[in-house]
Amino acid sequence: MNTRTLRAPLAVAVAAIAVGALAGCSAGGGTGSTDAASGTYTWWDPYPQHEEGSDWANRVQACGTEAGVTIERTAYDTTSLTNQALLSAQEGTSPDIILLDNPAVSTLAETGMLTTTDELGLDTSGIDENLLAAGELDGESYGIPIGANTLALYYNADILTEAGVDPASITDWASLTDALAKVSATGHKGITFAGINTEEGSFQFLPWFWGAGADLTELDSPEAVEALQLWTDWVDKGYAPQSVIGNSQNTSWEEFITGDFAFSENGTWQVNSAADQSFATGVIELPAIDGGVAPAPTGGEFIIAPVQQDTARYETTKKIVDCMTTPEGFVETANTFAYYIPPTAEGQEQLLAENADLSTWVSAVQAAKGRTSDNLGTDYPLISEQLWTAVQSALSGAQSPADALADAQAAAAAETGK
Repeated sequence: MNTRTLRAPLAVAVAAIAVGALAGCSAGGGTGSTDAASGTYTWWDPYPQHEEGSDWANRVQACGTEAGVTIERTAYDTTSLTNQALLSAQEGTSPDIILLDNPAVSTLAETGMLTTTDELGLDTSGIDENLLAAGELDGESYGIPIGANTLALYYNADILTEAGVDPASITDWASLTDALAKVSATGHKGITFAGINTEEGSFQFLPWFWGAGADLTELDSPEAVEALQLWTDWVDKGYAPQSVIGNSQNTSWEEFITGDFAFSENGTWQVNSAADQSFATGVIELPAIDGGVAPAPTGGEFIIAPVQQDTARYETTKKIVDCMTTPEGFVETANTFAYYIPPTAEGQEQLLAENADLSTWVSAVQAAKGRTSDNLGTDYPLISEQLWTAVQSALSGAQSPADALADAQAAAAAETGK
């Protein structure tokens, strides 16, 4: 029997979300069959759009069959899944396997409710370290990314041609700003992005923040100020519209596909939409301040295994996880979820053999960074909220970038105690 005890933060987390979670979700999971080598294993994921009988659901079941068991799959939306996972741990009904949005892995890990990859006997040696880091806390790894999406810069090739801009010439912030000036001079709009006061706003700002050399533990550094000044200058000069303050990633994309904008910061999930437009599109990596590729944040889920009282179940759980994380399995996931990029070199090579046009996205993922990396863990959401608040304040003109970020750092330090 596993004698691990759940750490105190679990009770606090569950108390905070219990009412809403129970109102919106039915109970699920359980410890399954008493026979660890057969019977039923429980699986939760955040893909309710993939119903039973879909390719995804059939693939999950196929991995169960390969392991000699039946999988009972339950799908929740992303937020409900995290809440339900915390509740199930408190109640002793955790599922055997969860696919969880990568920033939430550290939230569950901090409570003590997850097995480590070492405890489960999983081989993570082939996983790209920058992607694996999103599931690490205090030197331990708590799962395997099933793939990753991230951000890059889509462009309208017709507008750039008219403005005399070669996309290959955009290698740093100065050359990008110069391109925006040339586009504006032709009467077109420059760039659109999501600066909304939610996690999406932080997600879209982080490539510029990290690309300047800034660190999330020091929101008011000179590098951070330089990044926010870049966005603020773009809005002030009319290179980016005022609407970015309220833009989500979806509304920002809707602006781009009107055909009026030269650039849009957006993700792998728009690959098919970009190809369907009446104008020619392309994509380049987001540039760092002085050249090179800026680290963009990673999206995507980790496959994780909650602690079970019956540790004999882990052997079969490992078989299921191994089935889902072969090179071929990673490519299948990539194709199922709008071009999730595999987290291994072998998987990436196989994906590019099928679709060479994704090479820019593979490079972007190779340079990407997890939001909870640098051992931020559960401090990240507190820091992120202060970051998007500072972005809002600067873009609206309420504060200078320096003042907005100084206030953000003070508030983050008060929240995290660091």
